[in-house]
Amino acid sequence: MTIERMLRLIAGGFVLLSLALGYWVSPYFFLFTAFVGLNLLQSGFTNWCPMMTLLSRLGLKSSASA
Repeated sequence: MTIERMLRLIAGGFVLLSLALGYWVSPYFFLFTAFVGLNLLQSGFTNWCPMMTLLSRLGLKSSASA
């Protein structure tokens, strides 16, 4: 599994989880959905994401190096 694929799985999971929690638990969880979206947006502009750094330290390889 590559960093890019794992990042998409994690981001999608976070969005779905925070939407469910926002609906059933507290609307404040929608702020986490916004945080994930803003992080993806800044990652698109800067090509840097904290989760990608963490995943690379955990040993996952980038698709560019595969």
